[in-house]
Amino acid sequence: MTTLTLGKALNTGLRKAMEDDPKVVLMGEDIGKLGGVFRITDGLQKDFGEARVVDTPLAEAGILGTAVGLAMRGYRPVVEIQFDGFVFPAYNQIVTQVAKIHARSRGKLPMPITIRIPFGGGIGAVEHHSESPEAYFAHTTGLKVVAVSNPADAYWMLQQAIASPDPVVFFEPKRRYWDKADVDLEATPPPLFSSRVVRAGDDVTLLAYGPMVKTALQAAEAAADEGRSLEVIDLRTLSPLDLGPVEESVRRTGRCVVVHEAQTNLGLGAEIAARVTESCFHSLEAPVLRVGGYDVTYPPSKLEEEYLPDLDRVLHVVDRAMEF
Repeated sequence: MTTLTLGKALNTGLRKAMEDDPKVVLMGEDIGKLGGVFRITDGLQKDFGEARVVDTPLAEAGILGTAVGLAMRGYRPVVEIQFDGFVFPAYNQIVTQVAKIHARSRGKLPMPITIRIPFGGGIGAVEHHSESPEAYFAHTTGLKVVAVSNPADAYWMLQQAIASPDPVVFFEPKRRYWDKADVDLEATPPPLFSSRVVRAGDDVTLLAYGPMVKTALQAAEAAADEGRSLEVIDLRTLSPLDLGPVEESVRRTGRCVVVHEAQTNLGLGAEIAARVTESCFHSLEAPVLRVGGYDVTYPPSKLEEEYLPDLDRVLHVVDRAMEF
């Protein structure tokens, strides 16, 4: 076992992927000499050279357009978007080119591009640095979307995403970059597109991904002190959704609460609630409930703790589920 922060686990995963495959190329703003604003690529340009760790201009559309060309020529580009809110200049390239070229070419042109996006709030930054845009990409056919919550998943899932023949949008919870945990670098990881039960329970199924998994686990710990047993599932994959473990859990507990930082309006929670209701209708003892950010523009940093879902808000909705 090796103790790593989530950020260092990503760095270690990138290094391993680059060692294993010379076609892996990193691209992004300030990722070379600086090592990225969160130091995720620290030391990689020194060890692999400027041809494989490329400092790009501040032009997200150009970065993704270049990645498309590289992928067509057999490379595996790993693109870093510096902050979540900066992805939108590249949105046209991602949804009209990256997501569609494989189908448009009748399978002749795969797009093995990994798009790393630090997402979510909690670091005292302004709105373009603190958003949760995952629903835009999960809604787009042709893209795979995952979100990591812990160092072990960060290490393994990033390597799996890079090795995937499909384009993967890889969300990293920036407020968790400094969280530490033991990582088994010799383990056999679970499949990339799979969810996982991270705490067993009997009363309510609590679903989360990315930064909210830690919050959900904290809520489960607090609920246990009150005699309630919450089962926590880390979704890990947002498209495709792996709801097998979720449905199995809900059929036992009869109650389900979905937690995410993004606004609840048309968020991932709405899709999950619909699917769980369709498949588990006769097992449900209460409606599937959601906890998320409020339907407002991300607030100034002094107010973000009032905006972000926390332990109290999660427990309040759990109480509502139990009242039915």
